[in-house]
Amino acid sequence: MHEQHILQSAAYTSRMHDDSGRGRKLGLVLPGGGARAAYQAGVLSAIAELLPSNAANPFPIITGTSAGAINAAFIATNAGHFSRGVEQLAGVWKHIHSDQVFRTDSLTILRNAMYWLLALINTNFAHNRPLVLLDNSPLRRLLEQHIVFARMSELIDGGSLEALAITCSGYTSARAVTFYQGRTGLMPWQRTRRLGQPAELRLDHIMASVSLPALFPAVRIDREYFGDGSLRQAAPLSPAVHLGANRLLVIGVRDEQPNRLPDETEQITYPPLGQIAGYLLDVIFSDRIYTDLERLQRINATIAHMSRQELDEQPLRSIDTLVIVPSDDIREIARRHMRELPSSMRLLLRAMGGLHKSGSQLLSYLLFEAGYCQELTQLGRKDGLAQADKIIRFLADDAGEAR
Repeated sequence: MHEQHILQSAAYTSRMHDDSGRGRKLGLVLPGGGARAAYQAGVLSAIAELLPSNAANPFPIITGTSAGAINAAFIATNAGHFSRGVEQLAGVWKHIHSDQVFRTDSLTILRNAMYWLLALINTNFAHNRPLVLLDNSPLRRLLEQHIVFARMSELIDGGSLEALAITCSGYTSARAVTFYQGRTGLMPWQRTRRLGQPAELRLDHIMASVSLPALFPAVRIDREYFGDGSLRQAAPLSPAVHLGANRLLVIGVRDEQPNRLPDETEQITYPPLGQIAGYLLDVIFSDRIYTDLERLQRINATIAHMSRQELDEQPLRSIDTLVIVPSDDIREIARRHMRELPSSMRLLLRAMGGLHKSGSQLLSYLLFEAGYCQELTQLGRKDGLAQADKIIRFLADDAGEAR
């Protein structure tokens, strides 16, 4: 089934009943997407509006990757008061500027670009030095002000949270490693080129998960360096399921309307670097989510036709999913706000073709500016409220008596 058939509107529900008697446990899955992750904050704002103002965190299991890891950690470390945590998260996105994410001064960007060129000419020049275009040390300082991992143990022990998981990609091991902190009894897992590993989460795990190659420096955790978690994450839904979730709310960052095919008489030019880079980011951040959803649908369909005896003899279980994605084309929103970028970033993107319409995908991932991110949070809130009935049913399903 193609993506456009999976997500015909801003939300898609895959409903299969679990008759095993196990309690329903909701997981929140936040994939990566750079500046597009502001949309996730908007959807979460809508969910907070639909719940009582003093409601605790409705998502006992929270997983995030790349920019989604930032949002996930923010919600998890504020699990005792969901609406307040969401309000603070949305506030960060609504007032963000590029210089809070990476250094935007012309000297730093020019120096990094020149370093790149010298490294291409002489590989020894890059030995033991990060080969990156952007210095994201401002992001670490921003996150230090808002994410307090010291709260995690108290929230887990108090029952507000069962687990937070952050996925990174190991450069030496060539595996997607999901670092998780959660309640006693959670078991690590290992699959082909991916594993789940218990850890006391800290800011390094987030910085590693957002470290896109060539843009941001890799981060060393224990014995190896890690980069963006989306690179190796072949099964983005898997961490939440391994941690015990059997219902998943997934907030994507890409609308699923297929691109227009060019007319037969239309003159097509060779794609500039900005278009290719944006295409690659799209593949890294979004495509695997829908591949994993298709896999989940096939498993659910298989389980639905099994007898009680067959169900008892196999380890598979059905998973309910609700997926919310943007109802508008985020690339068009980005183009409306591209002049908000600092002049140094506009110069860099212009050189890559990222300010041309064909490069708007790349622009949409890197435009960490308040006007753009405010519009994304507003879109997320609008889409969430438009799906209010589905969200309320999904959150309350089989747990209505407890709410």
